[in-house]
Amino acid sequence: MSQYESKSSKAVLDCLEQIFKSETAGIIRYLHYSFMIMGHHRIPIQKWFRDQATESMDHAVVIGEKITAYGGHPPLVTDKVPDTKSHEVNTILKESLEFELEALELYKKLASIAGDDIALEEMARDFVRTETEQVEEVMKMLRSNK
Repeated sequence: MSQYESKSSKAVLDCLEQIFKSETAGIIRYLHYSFMIMGHHRIPIQKWFRDQATESMDHAVVIGEKITAYGGHPPLVTDKVPDTKSHEVNTILKESLEFELEALELYKKLASIAGDDIALEEMARDFVRTETEQVEEVMKMLRSNK
């Protein structure tokens, strides 16, 4: 029995599908944020949010391919993307931090349930590193120089 047919493959597929929905929601979330940034910091912050949207898309592509490798079907829905109607930079960054922390936990979970699929575990660990770096970056952006 291969890792794609094991008893744990259902748990792996469920986790992959949750990650896929989270990453596709991230595309929408970060694009929305990039449109709503106003003021003298618009250009660098807008670019950063658009880069995050691209990264979410890149992650969704990798995860979608892994879902189909496990015999699944990538979901045609995303996680809910709440609109707080607040477009103040610090508020948006705090929302981003919440999203990144949730993504980090999903990737940690995937790494822990990968079982004998070493490639899946290594992929998940790589995403854990990426998400950890994102969390750290957002935390630095929220830090005051006062």
